[in-house]
Amino acid sequence: MFESLGVVSLDALRAFEAAARHRSFTAAAAELGTTQPAISQQIKRLEEQLAVRLFDRVYRGIDLTDAGATLFEHVQAGLQNIDTGLGAITAQGQHEVLQVATDFAFAAYWLMPRLHRFHQAHPQVDVSLVTSERSHGMLRSDIDIAVLFGDGRFRQGESHWLFDEQVFPVCSPRLLEADAAHLPLKALQALPLLHLRGETSSQWFDWARLFRYWEIPAQPAPGQLRFDNYTLLIQAAIAGQGVAIGWRHLVDALLDQGLLCRPFQESARSNMGYYVVVPQRKRRSRMIQRFVDWLMVEQVGPLAPERFAR
Repeated sequence: MFESLGVVSLDALRAFEAAARHRSFTAAAAELGTTQPAISQQIKRLEEQLAVRLFDRVYRGIDLTDAGATLFEHVQAGLQNIDTGLGAITAQGQHEVLQVATDFAFAAYWLMPRLHRFHQAHPQVDVSLVTSERSHGMLRSDIDIAVLFGDGRFRQGESHWLFDEQVFPVCSPRLLEADAAHLPLKALQALPLLHLRGETSSQWFDWARLFRYWEIPAQPAPGQLRFDNYTLLIQAAIAGQGVAIGWRHLVDALLDQGLLCRPFQESARSNMGYYVVVPQRKRRSRMIQRFVDWLMVEQVGPLAPERFAR
């Protein structure tokens, strides 16, 4: 394979290509960081190995022979291909993968609609999402960063507040009468409620806590539909199957799109919220810090409108 190359060196071909492009041994030497006599010797040796004259020495310069012109065309294309290949594998080697742990709801409704902007700003970084409805009490050793729901006191690492928990009832506009806007809270007793259950649901607002918070003198209806996955619960609400508890920031886009509405003006707030958690072993990574900074900017970005005053 490549029999015509023989003992021709890559350095000789580079010297030839530079000299042919510049039509000057001196300019080729300056580009390659060597001397004019060294370039001249490499060209002479190449001509001897190929048994053909590549340049005509003319007044104040050099000119390619027919053989030299043919060789220049192929050598230049070959060196460009080599350079492209080296650049491709170098870029591959610089590609990084960021492992981000969070829950399904945050990933689906807050992170994913924004993630393309991070990729545009940092195309060399791939984000791998590790999603679960569990509390992530113990983060896997390969997790670089987590976005967790809680009170900010996480043993997994240093935490940074992202946004607090603010909730309100949401449902499909199809579930209500045309004029049923801004209902009194007592109307919740007559509407089908969608319930969320799961390992960490005790940390979140549920209907029983909301009824107490709003001092509704009744127990919430048990409901025919219960979910252990918030994304499924919200899909059921969009489908008109009941009223869900909507978390601000997670359902904002669905409200903007008209898929959900707020039949009640009241909202509730707790001392919980979403936090960015950086494991201690990862804190000094510049890549992780860039992702943390991006999350903080997005928290007040165009997809997180401040519709509800704190």
